[in-house]
Amino acid sequence: MTQARAAAAAIMAIALAASGVAAPAGAQPYPNRPITIVVPFTAGGPTDVLSRVLGERIRAALGQAVLIENVTGAGGSIGVGRVVSAAPDGYTISVGHFGTHVANGAIYSLKYDLLNDLDPVARLPSNPMIVVTRKDFPAANLKELIDRIKANPGKISAGTAGAGSGSHIAGLLLQSLTGVQLSFVPYRGTGPALQDLVAGQIDMIIDQASNSLPQVRQGTIKAFAVTATGRIPSAPDIPTVVEAGLPAFQMEIWSGMWVPHGTPRAIVDRLNAAVVAALAEPAVRDKLAGLGLDGPPADQHTPEALGTYQRAEAAKWWPIIKAANVTVE
Repeated sequence: MTQARAAAAAIMAIALAASGVAAPAGAQPYPNRPITIVVPFTAGGPTDVLSRVLGERIRAALGQAVLIENVTGAGGSIGVGRVVSAAPDGYTISVGHFGTHVANGAIYSLKYDLLNDLDPVARLPSNPMIVVTRKDFPAANLKELIDRIKANPGKISAGTAGAGSGSHIAGLLLQSLTGVQLSFVPYRGTGPALQDLVAGQIDMIIDQASNSLPQVRQGTIKAFAVTATGRIPSAPDIPTVVEAGLPAFQMEIWSGMWVPHGTPRAIVDRLNAAVVAALAEPAVRDKLAGLGLDGPPADQHTPEALGTYQRAEAAKWWPIIKAANVTVE
């Protein structure tokens, strides 16, 4: 963070600390203009859908419009960088997940520090991955799918949201556990990857449940297993990887919300309260549950909880990713 940004943040913090989230004399309190949530993937993907569901409730809680800005590229790192360089005033928010706010730190030569140049606001719902293929893929279960990939090394195409994305890391984990060799096809998000899967242009995706479940229900793609110990309540017919014979293949994509480092704590707390209230609404819970999204636990609602969890995930996954020699595709 530049000295100018640090100085601006310090001045704003002093002003806001004196009056909660009130602005300096003569100005309106926060928020007094639209808030932008930067989604680092294309519209229609799981992060975008989650942001739009929550954005509507945040708008109602804060009394200001909440705009969704899709800033794509480089596995989501461009969108995150857009927030890092924004003013620390609570009007530009980053929403992302394990891929954008952990894995990218071990893959890309970032111009920012993922763990220190953003301040955590709230942990958001998470969901397991689902192994899905085009509807006419010649396999009836996960074992047959793996056998088919083994018989065709490097020929089965797997869509990803880019190097280091959840879909990519999940594919690497599958390769490590089974010895298969996939042909990864990077996209600017799993939204467009899913479109190509439905069209039969690629063979498979290891995708977030919230993204693929609607297409699974419509019968346009096939689901083989959920990367969790328990079945998804809204999709009870899909077996778990434990039931499918690959118990080590468990992975959850957690999401979160951050603001530029130096954003006054009063503003962080106001945003956190709005998110927690939104997640407590029955209509929101039901909608997210229908997409396979769950949580977070009640003791994980604070900004500190997200910060601690993010750092723990970085400590766990960075050595693994670096050892796998994951590079930009």
